[in-house]
Amino acid sequence: MSEILDEARRVLEIEARSILEVKERLNGSFEAALDILFECQGKVIFAGIGKSGHIARKLASTMSSTGTPALYLHPAESSHGDLGVIGQQDCIIIISNGGESPELKDLIGYVMRKDIPMIAMTGNLQSHLAKSAKAVLDIKVSEEACPMGLAPTSSTTVTLALGDALAVALLKKKGFRKEDFAEFHPGGSLGRRLLTRVSDVMHGTESLPLVAPNATIKAVVPVMTAKEVRGVVGVINEAKELIGIVTDGDIRRLLDTSKDPLNCKVEDIMSRNPKTIFADEMAEKALFVMEQFTIQMLFVLDKEQGKKPVGILHLQDLLKAKIR
Repeated sequence: MSEILDEARRVLEIEARSILEVKERLNGSFEAALDILFECQGKVIFAGIGKSGHIARKLASTMSSTGTPALYLHPAESSHGDLGVIGQQDCIIIISNGGESPELKDLIGYVMRKDIPMIAMTGNLQSHLAKSAKAVLDIKVSEEACPMGLAPTSSTTVTLALGDALAVALLKKKGFRKEDFAEFHPGGSLGRRLLTRVSDVMHGTESLPLVAPNATIKAVVPVMTAKEVRGVVGVINEAKELIGIVTDGDIRRLLDTSKDPLNCKVEDIMSRNPKTIFADEMAEKALFVMEQFTIQMLFVLDKEQGKKPVGILHLQDLLKAKIR
């Protein structure tokens, strides 16, 4: 077993060292490639064959998710009609360690005829690919992690890491924010947290448990139990503005201290100036408020309607929406 672990460590050490070697070789070519991508008005086309093709697919996905429209083009298929996907406003990144793959010939020729800005990621700076590109990123490695030196290992790791560096540098140059990232990932936890607003998960006006301040506790109980969100009522004045709340906890405490609790007035036990939240606030903020003040519910207000409640939000609504 120790021999297996030693082999795994050897692979990781070689690949880690290969990435650090590329780091030391970074120069103006990286900046030139970044400028091409930044100035691109269309899509970024990624192309590569074999293992390079798999890396190209991943990098195209990374670019697309970080604000730069990108797609993968299979070099062999490009020679049979798929060249049409390349527009005049696009740019292209071609990945090939050797830079002489025959499947790339037609694609490189087409790109050069159309004067499409081309970035090469190759380990052979004297290759046809490198000499045809406007910017060249050197991905050569001193050794592959494969003990026979045959299977692409270190070279693909380096290509992936360098492509990620390019994508991250580009998103930083574009001023891409986490809110922008969430827009492209609405199905993930980040998307839910950053895109879901209170209005998306709250119970609307038809579910509001509201009473007047002069209502008796006897009249409050049916209202408190009849609505979707139970255990609380909002207290509103004649202008329909929220001036307080009564919870089931308030009623339980009243039962312990009053001789005639059911005939007590709401205004005598209500909590004044309750915590509220606006409908257009992020749901994540509502969760923060609930946790900070150890409360289960928030009445929801509309900025244009002042203190008039337009909805109610329960902690369980946020948990069901997976806002955490």
